Amino acid sequence: MSTSAAPASVPALTRIRIGSAPDSWGVWFPEDPQQVPWERFLDEVSEAGYPWIELGPYGYLPTDPARLTAETARRGLKVSAGTVFTGLHRGSGVWDDTWKHVSDIAELTRAMGAEHLVVIPSFWRDDKTGEVLEDHTLTPEQWRSLITQTERLGREVRERYGLKIVVHPHADTHIDSEENVNRFLDATDPSLVSLCLDTGHYAYCGGDSVKLIETYGERIGYLHLKQVDPRILADVVTDGVPFGPAVGRGVMCEPPTGVPALEPVLAAAQRLDAELFAIVEQDMYPCPPDKPLPIARRTRRFLRSCGA
Repeated sequence: MSTSAAPASVPALTRIRIGSAPDSWGVWFPEDPQQVPWERFLDEVSEAGYPWIELGPYGYLPTDPARLTAETARRGLKVSAGTVFTGLHRGSGVWDDTWKHVSDIAELTRAMGAEHLVVIPSFWRDDKTGEVLEDHTLTPEQWRSLITQTERLGREVRERYGLKIVVHPHADTHIDSEENVNRFLDATDPSLVSLCLDTGHYAYCGGDSVKLIETYGERIGYLHLKQVDPRILADVVTDGVPFGPAVGRGVMCEPPTGVPALEPVLAAAQRLDAELFAIVEQDMYPCPPDKPLPIARRTRRFLRSCGA
């Protein structure tokens, strides 16, 4: 949990563990010349005051557990989760390839002492080119595949690695809007599937994070803290801009300048009978290498002012 003191007038959010992720340093890929080296990310995330990190795209940080443990420990960092990408609505034929991808990441996640695996559904359109890859609406059969295979993933990850999956609603995927998130939660087994509520993505898709926490509180297993610029978002929606170019326009913005307001989100999460990670993620790929650290420092100060 955060050890930084909140202002005297602000209740401490004692159940919220604050961290950040490679995403907030403009990292989307295991290797990319536009991204900062992993050593710099670790140095700066620690300097900015975040004790917890996610692994980010597999292969960006060292995948040898002994080396990664040494590198994080000497900077006072611990790992909260790994991240996997899936297309489970496509049916049982994708299971073997999915599991090969998941198992390597789950192994490293467990070795680093983390307990969560963030599951991101596949995009229905390419996040760089905007090419439509498949229909943005699932058929009933595809919904059944999504539900049954996500539950299978939750069961297998728990039994083999002792991890909990938290599914991440995401722009330009089939689990995005309030309607689709509710449908997904209503259909899945709570003992196998929880949600990673990303406040920015949910707002991007028209959802209300506080309402979701208050309605499905027992299903919220993890948080990503993010905001969107409503003016840029309005243009993105009007122009039908894919997620990647929308990020390039600055649709994900520095707190507290966007929506949703994070104070009520964190307060609603604090009222749940659970300890939750709240990991800052400000999508800004690509970005100049000197841009992330000052934002990370300011965001950490802002979250302290909220009691986190």
